[in-house]
Amino acid sequence: MVIELSRRDARRVAVRAQLLTADRPSDPLEVVRHLGLLQMDLTAHVAPNADLVLWSRLGSAYSPDALDDLLESRSLVEHVGYLRPAEDLALFRAEMDAWPGVEPLSDWRREIEAWVEQNRACRDDILTRLRSEGPLPAREIPDTCVVPWRSSGWTNSKNVQRMLDMMEQRGEVAVSARENRERTWDLASRVYPDGPTVPYDEAETERDRRRLVGLGIARARVTFPPGEPNHVGAAGVEAVVEGVRGRWRVDPEYLEGGFTGRTALLSPLDRLVFDRKRMAELFEFDYQLEMYKPAAKRRWGYFALPVLHGDRLVGKVDAHADHDAGLLRVHAVHWDDEPPKAAVAGVERELRSLARLLGIEVHHDT
Repeated sequence: MVIELSRRDARRVAVRAQLLTADRPSDPLEVVRHLGLLQMDLTAHVAPNADLVLWSRLGSAYSPDALDDLLESRSLVEHVGYLRPAEDLALFRAEMDAWPGVEPLSDWRREIEAWVEQNRACRDDILTRLRSEGPLPAREIPDTCVVPWRSSGWTNSKNVQRMLDMMEQRGEVAVSARENRERTWDLASRVYPDGPTVPYDEAETERDRRRLVGLGIARARVTFPPGEPNHVGAAGVEAVVEGVRGRWRVDPEYLEGGFTGRTALLSPLDRLVFDRKRMAELFEFDYQLEMYKPAAKRRWGYFALPVLHGDRLVGKVDAHADHDAGLLRVHAVHWDDEPPKAAVAGVERELRSLARLLGIEVHHDT
């Protein structure tokens, strides 16, 4: 049987799955366990992504100190750019063991494998140094690579950092902490908890299932940049969405029960909007992160926050945390259409809450 959903129903499934209804959660660890991950991005134009995601769910119940405590206690660990519940590492160990991936390998994965092998001595040097000296930032690890890393981007010749990235994927090293936003590295055995290795196929199936719990509705397979996928394989049940082409997978747990929405300000990297194609199909919302655009070509702002109201994405808030002045500067609120009064009041309420989180005050430039 194929479930038939209206766009509104599909949106409500997605919003409920992302814990963005009026029924707010209260425990940051349980939020991460439900969502599955927090993406590490330290852009602090407003606040780092992890803080924005947790605040948008927990509201005044959240403090960045709570996230620090979870990291210090190793309840959460950083793995390949994401914060994950420590117990979930069991689902990634088989992937680490299979690095650089299961056959057939793409050409670029074979090139990476060859580069690591050519620089085996550097890899051994890093392991020896970490074993004897403990956690170190990349800048304190000598570069003993004999073949430089080649890239057309910012990683060109960043040999040690790229080797650490590959060793992290292999499960040999891990991010121990961040000091002044800089990663410090240690042996993975000192950071990750002991535990079982879930077989590769079983782990992939379980990760698809958990991903659907956090997304609510997703495609079985999508083409997406490297990182956490936005597809869910055979998890859930098949569905179609009225007015949208193709088939979806939906978590049936979200098909029952009522829906009470609220207003929320989202990080541009929030999983509700991160897959821009899914966002456009379900929410019919036009949005791009414009921090990489020249200022003159930005429509909504450097790090505009999408506005969720109920089950609709209705606008963008162009804001900046000016800590020197003690102000959350709100340059503009860009509404897609004439907003309901409840949405306007909700945005103001959320801005005041965000300012309290940051220890500053709201200031509207206009």
